[in-house]
Amino acid sequence: MPQNSPEPYEPVLSAEVHAALSTGLPVVALESTIIAHGLPRPRNLSVARELEGLVRSAGAVPATVAVLDGRAHVGLGDDQLERVAGDPAVRKLGHRDLAPALAAGASGASGATTVSATAFLAARAGVGVFATGGLGGVHREWAADQDESADLRLLAGTGITVVCAGVKSILDVPATLQRLETLGVCVVGYGTGHFPGFYLSSSGEPVDWTVHSPEEVVEVIRAREALGEPASALIVANPVAEADQLDPALHDRVLAEALDACRERGISGQGVTPFLLDQLMRRTGGASLEANLAAVRGNVTLAARIAVTAAAR
Repeated sequence: MPQNSPEPYEPVLSAEVHAALSTGLPVVALESTIIAHGLPRPRNLSVARELEGLVRSAGAVPATVAVLDGRAHVGLGDDQLERVAGDPAVRKLGHRDLAPALAAGASGASGATTVSATAFLAARAGVGVFATGGLGGVHREWAADQDESADLRLLAGTGITVVCAGVKSILDVPATLQRLETLGVCVVGYGTGHFPGFYLSSSGEPVDWTVHSPEEVVEVIRAREALGEPASALIVANPVAEADQLDPALHDRVLAEALDACRERGISGQGVTPFLLDQLMRRTGGASLEANLAAVRGNVTLAARIAVTAAAR
């Protein structure tokens, strides 16, 4: 049973997550958007269970985050996972959507949380490590529409360690890294000197710092705490294995052709990202989805190792 929160706007912790946080056991937050909106049914539910299983096998407790009936939950039971995976009415909720979703109480919205909402709720609940696939970032042609993900500003003010495979390659990766620098968000490459490209092991863009083990990540976390730095996320950029990445030549060709199609069809603004992702999925025969899942699995496993190492110190 969930550990009921005394305040209606505070996250409801599952009994397992509450016990773990109360006793100092390692916990890893997981987003739910990938379950509700990122994968086809019924595979989405099996992947959700698989990711939680990866956390458990590494010795940590999974805390999948979602909003159900106007209450934020950190840690879901299997029936709740089934609901998020199977209910087409489940919305997609970013950080900005949380207040209206929670305002109506039990008659409020149910939604899967994006990176920004998951990071915010997890940190509020006291979870220090969060695993996701890729971050949102600065969109291409930013100078024309100034379109960037809410993830960036939220992470600039949220003290949580986020393990990800960089940002989706359909975005403006150099501009995203510059924006993260401007916002004071620390980025370290895990075993790499280059920022990952989500579907690809490398975006070609360098990172300033590289770590090689969970122990080194935890040392960075401890140093940040000791310095009393302003609350901001630590981004651990973990590349998908080269054997699992999308073929780089195929990726580049499909992306270039999809961008040309955007211009020809007049697709702009918020319509660009879903169009490009759909084109990658269709025109790679599903290989982009498999690279996505390989990246997520690696990030979840690494996040659990980091959380276990941090809890042991």
